[in-house]
Amino acid sequence: MSQKVLKVGIIGQGRSGRDIHGNLLVQIKEYYTIVAVADSIPERQKRAEQEYGCKAYDTWEEMVANEELDLVVNASPSHLHFPITLELLNKGFHVLCEKPLAKSVEEVDQLIEASKRSGKILAVFQQSRYQPAFVQIQKVIDSGVLGRIVQIDFSLNGFARRWDWQTLQSNNGGNLMNTGPHPLDQALQLFGSDGLPQVTCMMDRTNTFGDAEDYVKLILRKQGYPTIDLEISSCAAFPNEQFNIQGTNGGLHGTAGKLEWKYFKPEEAPDQKLTKEPLFDSNGMPAYCKETLTWHSESWDVSIPEGKSAFDHMTEKLYLMLYRTLCNGAPLEITPQQVRQQMWVMEECRRQNPQIYIV
Repeated sequence: MSQKVLKVGIIGQGRSGRDIHGNLLVQIKEYYTIVAVADSIPERQKRAEQEYGCKAYDTWEEMVANEELDLVVNASPSHLHFPITLELLNKGFHVLCEKPLAKSVEEVDQLIEASKRSGKILAVFQQSRYQPAFVQIQKVIDSGVLGRIVQIDFSLNGFARRWDWQTLQSNNGGNLMNTGPHPLDQALQLFGSDGLPQVTCMMDRTNTFGDAEDYVKLILRKQGYPTIDLEISSCAAFPNEQFNIQGTNGGLHGTAGKLEWKYFKPEEAPDQKLTKEPLFDSNGMPAYCKETLTWHSESWDVSIPEGKSAFDHMTEKLYLMLYRTLCNGAPLEITPQQVRQQMWVMEECRRQNPQIYIV
């Protein structure tokens, strides 16, 4: 018995709708088929018809009115994500919306309510949850070899000037809304759903031609959890590695492609006890604490099936998860409620930076 192939309509054929969603969906035709796209640019319509063998429409309203769709992918410009997704849910469609889902907690709440009211799935394209390096980091943390995790640094830095539509506040632009949903989703996974962390955020405009920020320093803290240092910068000529973890028994560092961690085993360490008196060496001279620990080192390199990129791998993982939800009733692994946590943090970041955002 063959499995059901879901009929998909994609809104937008730009950097996201075509280069990400369309590119991946044609690789998993046993699960999804692109039957229609909507884009206002005629050249993009023609290209989609040629590449996908689908129908193309000027507007998303025309598309959903004329097609029987199992899923609509909302890859419209960022500031249109909320209003279009809200209309789609109210019209009775399952929706996969690109990030950022919305601009405020209030908007996310409206979408969650619309999803409940219509009985339709609201999914969000947060594919970095499936980043192989992040999955491996979770395994290392859960193994306990690093001890208690004290701090985790996420760095998505580089040096770049930018002048397109995603540099404008009116378009829900800026580094926090453009790039931030990915590391912020990963960071909040470490806190779980039990309450929200304390937020400290500094923003700046450095190499942007728009009015939104392109430098973000975000500190997340919560009693009993590691401190998160999340930095997204467009003025880092010497960028840090993407990941750096400090633990009581060791640490981890690396990139999306390679990780390395080292740790000592407490049972192998020399026995020590607190000494309140000054320390002296064997010659009776003043000394510092000194011992030799046995370090254990491990490493990991990304392994992706031949012919796929890491980005394709993450995207496929998300789409297969969504397929299980739509066809088998499996729970969403990335929920709108989790995205609501992100939006709460982002709102607080804007509130703390009135020199850039008027809240």
